[in-house]
Parts: sequence; structure tokens; C-alpha cells
Amino acid sequence: MNSVQTRSAERALSGGTWLIVCGAMLYSILTVTPLMAAHTAEEWDWTAPILPLVVDAAVVIVVKLDDVLARLGGNGGRWPVTLRWMTGLMTLALNTADSALKKDLVGVAVHSVAPLLLIVTAETSLAYRRAIAAAVAALEDQQRAERERRERQARERAEQARAEAREEREHAAQLAREQREHEARITREQAEREERQRREEREARQRAEAAEREARERREREREQREQERLRREQQARQQAEADRRERAEQAEREHRDRQERAARERAALLERGPAEVKLPEVEARRIVAAGFESGLSVRQAAELCGWSVGWVSQRYAEHRHPGTGGAELAIAGN
Repeated sequence: MNSVQTRSAERALSGGTWLIVCGAMLYSILTVTPLMAAHTAEEWDWTAPILPLVVDAAVVIVVKLDDVLARLGGNGGRWPVTLRWMTGLMTLALNTADSALKKDLVGVAVHSVAPLLLIVTAETSLAYRRAIAAAVAALEDQQRAERERRERQARERAEQARAEAREEREHAAQLAREQREHEARITREQAEREERQRREEREARQRAEAAEREARERREREREQREQERLRREQQARQQAEADRRERAEQAEREHRDRQERAARERAALLERGPAEVKLPEVEARRIVAAGFESGLSVRQAAELCGWSVGWVSQRYAEHRHPGTGGAELAIAGN
């Protein structure tokens, strides 16, 4: 028997079992509900189907869990057996109670068919499932052993093929290794020659770069020296120009002071002469008026010193206050 036949038998067993369980449950509900309604308070008649449903639910749990345990090859112990027989006996008692109370033996026999069939079917299906599980396990063990034997033979053949292939590979590898060693020796010698040539070229290039770098550094130093010399000359030139400027400024300042001192001496000499007894020449009078204006003398004092009229001295003072008008007035005075 193969696995397909085994699964077909399991489906047939499971379908028949559940068909019997569903039929027994329906028959039990229809049979027990009137009994519960007759022995329940009138206002609670609607609860009559609850008890058969509870008992039948326990039957469903037992059948389903027995199915699962049988598939897994497990054993739930004595409590599943107790629950299975207890639910079966309860179903039998509830279904035959009404006929037994009426002393109806035929009714007891008729109503006991479904519960007894349910009990026997549950036990039988459990035995069948365990037997099928054992047979499937044995078949699987046999198939596993056959598979292992075939795998072992395949491994032996593969090992032998690998050994032969390994010997061939080793021989080919030895030939290839010798060829590679010969080629590697030739390549190494060629590489050594190329490396020696590259090293010589690199050393020559490094020497050339060193010489170029030294020349570039020398040119850079010379350029920096020239730049420093130029900056030094420019700085000296700026210092010399600054010294010359300061010297010219000092000389100009000295000359300005000398002119001011000389002018002050001349003004003092002109003002110390006292009032003129006669009208002095115009040039000398102008000098006296200018000295009086710069010394802050009044017009009358300047007129007394030069001997000219107050109006003429006032005009000269106006010329000194407004230098732009002096030329025109001088022209008029000359005319």
C-alpha cells in the first residue's frame, strides 16, 4: 500500500466517523430536547436544547482530539478515555431515559442504537487510526530504509567516481603544476629583468627629479633673495624719501618762523617810531598800516603813525580784511 491509498483510507474513515457523529448529534438533540423540556420549568423551556448540545460538543472534542493524537502517534492517558466513555454513556442515558421512564423496552432499544453506534465508532475509529498510523510509520520506516540503501549505494558510486576523478585531477594537476612552475620560472625571470629595468629607470628619474628640484629650489631662493633685496631697496627709498620730506618740512617751518620773526621785528620797528610829524610816503605808510593791522592797532593810531588821514587808513584796513578788493582800489588811488 502506498501513501495515496493510505490517505484515501484515512479520508474515508474520517468522513464516515464525522457523518456518524453528526447524525448521532442531530438525533440526540431531537430525542433529548422533549425530555429536557418536560423536566424543566415552563418559563425555561427554551433552555431544553442546551444540555444535548453540551454533551454532543464534548463528543466532538473527544473525536477530534483522538484524531489528532492518532495522527501524531501520541497517547493522552486515561482522561481522554474517561471523557470518551462518559460522554458516550451520558448520550446513551439521555436518549433512552424517556423510553425507560415509560417502561418502553422497544423505545429503549431503538433510542440506544445511535449512542451505542457513536461509542463503538469512536473506539473503532481510534483503533483504526492508530493501526493506520502504525502501518504508515512502518511503511515510512521501510521506505526510509530503502531510500537510505539507495542513497548509500549512490554515495558509494559517487565516492568511487570522485576517487577516479580525483586521481585524474591529481595527475592533470601534477602536469599542470609542472607546466605552471616552468611558466612561472620563465615569468619570474622576465619579471626580474623588467623590475631591474624599471628600478634603473626609476632611479634615473629620481635623480633627474632631484636635480630639477634642487635647481627649482635654487631659483626660488635666488628669486626670494632678489625680492627681499628689492623690498629692502624700496624700504630704504621710502625711508630716504620720508627723511627728505621731513627735512624739507622742517626747513620750510624754519623759514616760515624766520619770516614771521623778521616780519614781527619789522612791525615792531615800524610801530616804535611814534606819531609821524609829516605825511610819510605812501609805500612806507602802507607798511605801517599793514603792521598796525596785524598788531591790532586802531585806525586812528595807525593814522597817527603814518601821518595819513583816517579815511585812507580805513580803506587800507578794509583791503587787509578783504584781500580781493585791494587791486581795484589801488588802481583808483593811482589814478
